Amino acid sequence: MQIFEALRESHDRQRELAEALVGTQGDSPERAQYYKDLKEELLAHARAEERFFYSPLMKHDAGVDLSRHGVAEHHEMDELLETLEETDPSSPSWIATARKLKDKIFHHLEDEEHTFFQQAGKMLTQQQKTSLATDYVKDYQDALS
Repeated sequence: MQIFEALRESHDRQRELAEALVGTQGDSPERAQYYKDLKEELLAHARAEERFFYSPLMKHDAGVDLSRHGVAEHHEMDELLETLEETDPSSPSWIATARKLKDKIFHHLEDEEHTFFQQAGKMLTQQQKTSLATDYVKDYQDALS
Protein backbone atom coordinates (compact mmCIF):
# COMPACT_ATOMS: atom_id res chain seq x y z
CA MET A 1 0.00 0.00 0.00
CA GLN A 2 1.17 3.51 -0.80
CA ILE A 3 0.51 6.68 1.19
CA PHE A 4 -2.12 7.87 -1.29
CA GLU A 5 -4.25 4.73 -0.83
CA ALA A 6 -3.98 4.97 2.95
CA LEU A 7 -5.09 8.60 2.88
CA ARG A 8 -7.97 7.86 0.48
CA GLU A 9 -9.39 5.25 2.86
CA SER A 10 -9.69 7.89 5.57
CA HIS A 11 -11.01 10.42 3.03
CA ASP A 12 -13.83 8.04 2.11
CA ARG A 13 -14.76 7.65 5.80
CA GLN A 14 -14.71 11.43 6.26
CA ARG A 15 -17.07 11.92 3.31
CA GLU A 16 -19.50 9.26 4.58
CA LEU A 17 -19.52 10.62 8.14
CA ALA A 18 -19.88 14.26 7.03
CA GLU A 19 -22.81 13.35 4.75
CA ALA A 20 -24.46 11.36 7.53
CA LEU A 21 -23.92 14.17 10.04
CA VAL A 22 -25.64 16.86 7.96
CA GLY A 23 -28.53 14.45 7.40
CA THR A 24 -29.35 14.33 11.12
CA GLN A 25 -31.99 16.40 12.90
CA GLY A 26 -32.09 18.10 16.27
CA ASP A 27 -30.24 17.08 19.41
CA SER A 28 -30.47 13.37 18.57
CA PRO A 29 -28.33 10.37 19.54
CA GLU A 30 -27.54 9.90 15.82
CA ARG A 31 -26.24 13.47 15.52
CA ALA A 32 -24.11 13.06 18.64
CA GLN A 33 -22.66 9.75 17.40
CA TYR A 34 -21.89 10.93 13.85
CA TYR A 35 -20.31 14.10 15.24
CA LYS A 36 -18.15 12.12 17.68
CA ASP A 37 -17.08 9.68 14.94
CA LEU A 38 -16.33 12.46 12.43
CA LYS A 39 -14.36 14.50 14.96
CA GLU A 40 -12.24 11.47 15.95
CA GLU A 41 -11.66 10.62 12.29
CA LEU A 42 -10.66 14.17 11.37
CA LEU A 43 -8.29 14.61 14.31
CA ALA A 44 -6.57 11.23 13.86
CA HIS A 45 -6.26 11.75 10.11
CA ALA A 46 -4.90 15.30 10.39
CA ARG A 47 -2.32 14.33 13.00
CA ALA A 48 -1.00 11.39 10.98
CA GLU A 49 -1.26 13.20 7.65
CA GLU A 50 0.72 16.18 8.89
CA ARG A 51 3.44 13.89 10.21
CA PHE A 52 3.67 11.39 7.35
CA PHE A 53 2.51 13.30 4.27
CA TYR A 54 2.95 17.04 4.71
CA SER A 55 6.13 16.97 6.77
CA PRO A 56 8.09 14.89 4.20
CA LEU A 57 6.78 17.12 1.39
CA MET A 58 8.12 20.21 3.14
CA LYS A 59 11.64 18.92 2.46
CA HIS A 60 11.03 19.79 -1.20
CA ASP A 61 10.76 23.41 -2.37
CA ALA A 62 7.69 22.52 -4.43
CA GLY A 63 6.04 20.91 -1.42
CA VAL A 64 6.25 23.80 1.03
CA ASP A 65 3.28 25.85 -0.19
CA LEU A 66 1.25 22.70 -0.76
CA SER A 67 1.89 21.53 2.78
CA ARG A 68 1.18 24.92 4.32
CA HIS A 69 -2.12 25.09 2.47
CA GLY A 70 -3.15 21.62 3.64
CA VAL A 71 -2.22 22.29 7.26
CA ALA A 72 -4.06 25.65 7.15
CA GLU A 73 -7.20 23.83 5.99
CA HIS A 74 -6.83 21.34 8.85
CA HIS A 75 -6.76 24.35 11.20
CA GLU A 76 -9.94 25.75 9.62
CA MET A 77 -11.68 22.41 10.20
CA ASP A 78 -10.47 22.40 13.82
CA GLU A 79 -12.03 25.84 14.30
CA LEU A 80 -15.35 24.63 12.89
CA LEU A 81 -15.23 21.63 15.26
CA GLU A 82 -14.66 24.03 18.17
CA THR A 83 -17.65 26.10 17.08
CA LEU A 84 -19.79 22.96 16.99
CA GLU A 85 -18.60 22.04 20.49
CA GLU A 86 -19.77 25.42 21.77
CA THR A 87 -23.16 25.42 19.98
CA ASP A 88 -26.42 23.83 21.08
CA PRO A 89 -26.86 20.75 18.81
CA SER A 90 -30.58 21.52 18.42
CA SER A 91 -30.02 25.07 17.13
CA PRO A 92 -30.19 26.01 13.42
CA SER A 93 -26.69 27.48 13.69
CA TRP A 94 -25.31 24.06 14.65
CA ILE A 95 -26.43 22.41 11.41
CA ALA A 96 -25.32 25.48 9.41
CA THR A 97 -21.82 25.11 10.91
CA ALA A 98 -21.89 21.36 10.29
CA ARG A 99 -22.67 22.06 6.62
CA LYS A 100 -19.73 24.50 6.47
CA LEU A 101 -17.53 21.77 7.95
CA LYS A 102 -18.76 19.24 5.40
CA ASP A 103 -18.07 21.71 2.55
CA LYS A 104 -14.58 22.42 3.93
CA ILE A 105 -13.85 18.68 4.24
CA PHE A 106 -15.00 17.99 0.69
CA HIS A 107 -12.98 20.95 -0.67
CA HIS A 108 -9.86 19.83 1.21
CA LEU A 109 -10.14 16.23 0.02
CA GLU A 110 -10.65 17.37 -3.58
CA ASP A 111 -7.52 19.56 -3.32
CA GLU A 112 -5.51 16.66 -1.98
CA GLU A 113 -6.76 13.97 -4.34
CA HIS A 114 -6.73 16.05 -7.54
CA THR A 115 -3.74 18.32 -7.00
CA PHE A 116 -1.57 17.45 -3.98
CA PHE A 117 -1.33 13.71 -4.66
CA GLN A 118 -0.14 14.23 -8.25
CA GLN A 119 2.50 16.73 -7.17
CA ALA A 120 3.58 14.62 -4.19
CA GLY A 121 3.85 11.60 -6.47
CA LYS A 122 6.66 13.40 -8.29
CA MET A 123 8.50 14.33 -5.08
CA LEU A 124 8.39 11.04 -3.16
CA THR A 125 10.26 7.86 -4.10
CA GLN A 126 8.43 4.53 -4.36
CA GLN A 127 10.07 3.42 -1.12
CA GLN A 128 8.94 6.61 0.65
CA LYS A 129 5.37 6.16 -0.60
CA THR A 130 5.27 2.68 0.92
CA SER A 131 7.07 3.44 4.20
CA LEU A 132 5.03 6.62 4.75
CA ALA A 133 1.84 4.60 4.30
CA THR A 134 2.96 2.15 7.00
CA ASP A 135 3.88 4.98 9.39
CA TYR A 136 0.68 6.91 8.61
CA VAL A 137 -1.57 3.90 9.26
CA LYS A 138 0.15 3.11 12.58
CA ASP A 139 -0.05 6.71 13.81
CA TYR A 140 -3.66 7.08 12.61
CA GLN A 141 -4.74 3.87 14.35
CA ASP A 142 -2.89 4.87 17.53
CA ALA A 143 -4.75 8.19 17.56
CA LEU A 144 -8.12 6.43 17.21
CA SER A 145 -7.49 4.00 20.08
